[in-house]
Amino acid sequence: SLPNKGIIAHLISDIFNEAGIQVEFEFLPWVRAFEVTAQGEYSATSIWMYKKDRTTDFLYSEPVLSEKFVFFHLKDTPFDWNEMNDLRGKSIGGVLGYSYGPKFDAALEEGVFKQLRLPTVDQNLRMLAAGRTDIYAEEMSVANYTLLKRTPELADLITYHPKPILENQSFLLFPKKGPNSKALLEIFNSHLEGFKQDGRYDTYFTE
Repeated sequence: SLPNKGIIAHLISDIFNEAGIQVEFEFLPWVRAFEVTAQGEYSATSIWMYKKDRTTDFLYSEPVLSEKFVFFHLKDTPFDWNEMNDLRGKSIGGVLGYSYGPKFDAALEEGVFKQLRLPTVDQNLRMLAAGRTDIYAEEMSVANYTLLKRTPELADLITYHPKPILENQSFLLFPKKGPNSKALLEIFNSHLEGFKQDGRYDTYFTE
């Protein structure tokens, strides 16, 4: 519902348009987007952080976005952490299909904490506000935008801890089963670099 379907969709569209390629977007849940694109039903899926197992099915573009994941919590519930063991016994909200980095994933696997995953950011913020989860792991800008624009009634209730869980780059993924994936990858990378070199890339975020 955002203008140009949001900043990243706008950027990707303009990069391909410069190469004479028109882009159409379909919005799907994360898990489904990954699965059907891996089968070659779509030309690409955006945007994903790097995980080695994803290279089985996909080719990675050059970095499209830098992201910072943090823990959100209720303002009236003090929260502090320094390492994963500090989260022992916590119930942590998360989005289906997300990875929050190898340290987080390993601690979850070891049972240091438990995680309740839901399809959307909105749902996770509401679960946090209702006390159904203790904290919620999310990309800082995404959650803050959602609080301001989609769940403004929660904005005065929720804040975040400044220590990042994960700082990472995210990429456009092209399916190895796609017959044009290698060519599209080269085109995208070349024009993305041009956008970064001449300053156009930064304008999508500053505006």
